[in-house]
Amino acid sequence: MDTILTVRPLAADDKPAWRALFDGYLAFYGASVDGAVIETTWTRLNTPADGHHIGLIAHQRERGPVGLAHVLFHRSTWSPTHYCYLEDLFVAPDARGHGAGRALIEAVYREADARGCTRTYWSTQEFNETARVLYDRVATLSPFLQYRR
Repeated sequence: MDTILTVRPLAADDKPAWRALFDGYLAFYGASVDGAVIETTWTRLNTPADGHHIGLIAHQRERGPVGLAHVLFHRSTWSPTHYCYLEDLFVAPDARGHGAGRALIEAVYREADARGCTRTYWSTQEFNETARVLYDRVATLSPFLQYRR
């Protein structure tokens, strides 16, 4: 498998590949999202004026798109700066282990740094052991638990 990899912002013509990757991400977590919400997400990720959302895609030279990252920037009550929330990160199963996940995270870090963010964070489920091996290398595990309503 070709491991020459680039990470770049999503472009309009990435939509079919992005959708296939996003569907794979949702399937991995056993989740479903209404089609209208998926369309809204695509629009947000491709509206530069929004400024709060960005979408990144990892691309292998010979294979094409293999991974995605969705990022949300927001203000914090604990800092005068913004925080960077890596909301979604996914690499196609057959492309894992070749650096795409790390490249996407590093691209998110660069974007967060360029915007002066003082925190970049994300969450994953406990069972996601393969991804957590990478996360333990590139970040520090927080002691916080997530609660939802």
